[in-house]
Amino acid sequence: METGVRIFLLLLIQQTADVGCRQEGHHEGCVPGFQVKQYQVAYRRTFQKGLPLLQVEFDDCAGNEDVAFEVSVPGFRVDKDLNLVPWRDVTSSRRVMFIHGLGARADDMAQVHITGLPLESPHVLKETAGLPHRLKRSLLVPPMIVTENQRAPFPRIIGRSHVISTEKSWDHIFRLTGHGADQDPRGLFTIDIDTGDVSVTRSLDREVIDSYQLEVSTTDLNGNLVEGPVILVITVIDQNDNRPIFRETRYTGEVLEGSPSGTTVMTMMAFDADDPATDNAALRYNILRQSPDKPSPNMFYIDAERGDIVTVISPTLLDRETLPTTTYELEIVAKDMAGSEVGLTGTATATITITDKNDHAPEFTHPLFEAYVYEGSTGVVVNLTVDDRDDPATGAWRALYSIINGDPTRSFEIQTNPDNNEGMLSVIKGLDYEGTAFHKIFIKVENEDPLVPDVGYGPSSTATVQVRVLDINEGPVFFPDPLFVTRMENIPVESFVASLNATDPDTLQLQSVRYAILRDPAGWLTVNQLRGTVNTLAALDRESPYVRDNKYTALFIAIDNGSPPATGTGTLVIYLEDYNDNAPYVVPSVAQVCEDAHDMNVAIVGGRDKDLPPNGAPFNIELGKQPGLDKTWKVTRVNSTHSQIMLLQSLKKANYQLPLIITDSGVPPLSNNTEVKVQVCVCKKNKMLCSSAHSHHASLFILLTTLVLVLPCL
Repeated sequence: METGVRIFLLLLIQQTADVGCRQEGHHEGCVPGFQVKQYQVAYRRTFQKGLPLLQVEFDDCAGNEDVAFEVSVPGFRVDKDLNLVPWRDVTSSRRVMFIHGLGARADDMAQVHITGLPLESPHVLKETAGLPHRLKRSLLVPPMIVTENQRAPFPRIIGRSHVISTEKSWDHIFRLTGHGADQDPRGLFTIDIDTGDVSVTRSLDREVIDSYQLEVSTTDLNGNLVEGPVILVITVIDQNDNRPIFRETRYTGEVLEGSPSGTTVMTMMAFDADDPATDNAALRYNILRQSPDKPSPNMFYIDAERGDIVTVISPTLLDRETLPTTTYELEIVAKDMAGSEVGLTGTATATITITDKNDHAPEFTHPLFEAYVYEGSTGVVVNLTVDDRDDPATGAWRALYSIINGDPTRSFEIQTNPDNNEGMLSVIKGLDYEGTAFHKIFIKVENEDPLVPDVGYGPSSTATVQVRVLDINEGPVFFPDPLFVTRMENIPVESFVASLNATDPDTLQLQSVRYAILRDPAGWLTVNQLRGTVNTLAALDRESPYVRDNKYTALFIAIDNGSPPATGTGTLVIYLEDYNDNAPYVVPSVAQVCEDAHDMNVAIVGGRDKDLPPNGAPFNIELGKQPGLDKTWKVTRVNSTHSQIMLLQSLKKANYQLPLIITDSGVPPLSNNTEVKVQVCVCKKNKMLCSSAHSHHASLFILLTTLVLVLPCL
């Protein structure tokens, strides 16, 4: 075994007696550990395998059942009879071997001296080879323990450091360094510079720091290092000074009604700051109180070690609808020291909610509901009420209604009122008293969530609604509506246009109908109040601004003699056929040409006509009938709607009114005598300078020009 292990074993020697005396459960007068601590064995050249050397005396005051021994020299062990025995042939040894006995109640060290070993024996050389500086002396520092929360007086000695040598030099002193000595937290531990005794100076808290690692060394008076440093581990022993603490004061859990016994609801967990390797932090859980305590004070059980809360009550009794409440509170206590009487406790509350499952079908409060509704009206006519014992505002309680019979025309619908779960039966298409005055509707109700397998919908989940339709005086109805007719425009005044037909739907009442005009934008029509015949009051004009897409629309009203009177409206649409009643005209009405232009084309003009084909194009455009026009002007047809105006000779700058005649293709055709203003202008650099004087009529100007040319010849 290495020198470091020997040191570890030796440093426990000095503490054994003190620690043993403080152990719990020892027999009075018994000191656990080696009863004899020093032994001698005569040197042999070979220690033979299995041949006992001696028997040690060790007693842990409890039968030595769990004691283990360790020998510092390889090849030796302590058997069950406490004999020191070589387990193989050993040919070398040291002058001293250590035996370490360790158990739950004892921790002690003994020394075995080998006598008669030659001074220059090779065995000694083997022992010290490679460690010449450790030959004469070595520093041994055992681990130490100190209990937290100790009371004064302080300081208290907790252990000793050893220098193994023939004699400790007087000028060598012990030194202690590290956190807890000369580093923060400073001054917790001190060391006697002469004896090596280590002391604690004040009370410790394991939950703040559970162990300290320091260094022990020896120096001369000048501070020069002689031995070490060697690690000193000081362990703080726990006391039960912390109560179990629940992270929260109130926990919540849920369990479905009807759950089998043993169903886990939730888990409670507390925390104890004490040493988890001791009973100080070994927690046990218990239920102190259940509220309410009906139907049983023991509806739930908590696993003492795991904290799992499970159901104990039978599934049949765990019925949300029959329990006195749906919420139970459990007061839970956690106790440390594995639940012993001396343990500390902490409490918390567990709130358990019994959740609902759909084990109750909705049932109508009445098998028959009645409703009254005026014919023609729409909206809600009756609210259907149901009972459901399941949890409100859940899918197991919310109702879904449907019409299963009695509505072939789909005039009704039913929806759920989200506020009270009632079924709202509505009329969505107006009912007709004269058609059917009585309706019998069959309604079914279900839940949003499916029922549990052993529960079904019964007869109470259906109901009948009797709807009685109340008669009202309905307005006359036009047929057809709208009424389409076709008429030629410009037909004579008082011509027949159409015959209106409005009937009273109240067939069980003998009522008469009168007609009147509601809207006649152009004022062209009149109607017979009794017969409903429509005639013209003025000429119909297809080109009127009141006509759109050749259609003229008028509205009429029919009034019965009920009490109070009821009205109905109808539409008359007149499609107007075209008549050639509009003469064509020429566009544009103004044209410009340069006086010195080489191109004698003046302009292209086109024809326009408000009438429809064939009363419009093709157009014939020609010069007016005034004499002499054809000497200066010429009109040439371009296509069916346009013609070209040309000059036959140059004209001076002036404005000229050129007479034209345009004729359409109607039967009979219509002609229009019109004029086009031709401006002869001076053109310079892309600018036209035209005269602003009044226009000359082309025929008079040409006549004067002719006279000027002829007179000199006479």
